[in-house]
Amino acid sequence: MQLRADQRDAHRARKLAPLYVVSGDETLLAIEAQDAIRAAARRAGFSEREVVHADGRSDWSTITGAAQGLSLFAERRILEIRLPAGKPGREGAEALKAHAAHASDDLLTIVSLPLLDKTGRNSAWAMALEAAGIWVDVPTIARPQLPAWIGQRLARQQQSAPREALEFIADRVEGNLLAAHQEISKLGLLHPAGELTLARGRQVTIKGWKKPQKK
Repeated sequence: MQLRADQRDAHRARKLAPLYVVSGDETLLAIEAQDAIRAAARRAGFSEREVVHADGRSDWSTITGAAQGLSLFAERRILEIRLPAGKPGREGAEALKAHAAHASDDLLTIVSLPLLDKTGRNSAWAMALEAAGIWVDVPTIARPQLPAWIGQRLARQQQSAPREALEFIADRVEGNLLAAHQEISKLGLLHPAGELTLARGRQVTIKGWKKPQKK
C-alpha cells in the first residue's frame, strides 16, 4: 500500500503494518516520518531496535540474521534498514524480496531510502516491499509551498504570521527544511503564542546560510 506522509497517522490509528518504507529527499520530513513509526511501534510493545546500513556492496546475510535473531527478553523488535543510495544491488534486491515475503507481526521493519527514479520504483524489490507493508512517500516542499508549510509549523506551536512574514522566512530558508525547522522553533522560544509581526519574523537568522541563486 502507498501512502503520502500526511496520511500515515490515520493509518497507524487502525493497525501497524509489519513493514514500512520511507522514501524521499527531504531529510527533516523523512526523519519525522520514521520517528512517528518508531513511537507507534514502541506503544505497541516493540521494545528492541536494530539499525543496519546497507548498499550494493554490503553483506546482506546480516539482514537475514537480524530478522531471525529474537531476544529472549523482548518478543517484538524493530529492524531498520537504511539504504542511503537507494540501490541495494543484486544480492540486496533478493534479500529484500525474501525479507518482504516473510514479514512477521513480531518484527516491524522500517526501510529508509531516497526518492527513487521510475526504474527503481518499479523494480521487483521495491514492489515486493510495498506489497508487504506501507510505502510512505515524503513530499518535496517547493518554494511556492514553503510559506504555507511554515504557517502550518507555526500553528503547531500556537503561533501565526501574516503572509509577508511567511514569505520573508521562506526566502531565508529556501532549500533547507532543517534550517526552517530550527528557525521556527526559535520563534516559538522567543515569542508567546499568537500572531507574529514581520519585525519578529525578521529575527530569523541562519548563520552562514545564503539564499540559493535563481537560475
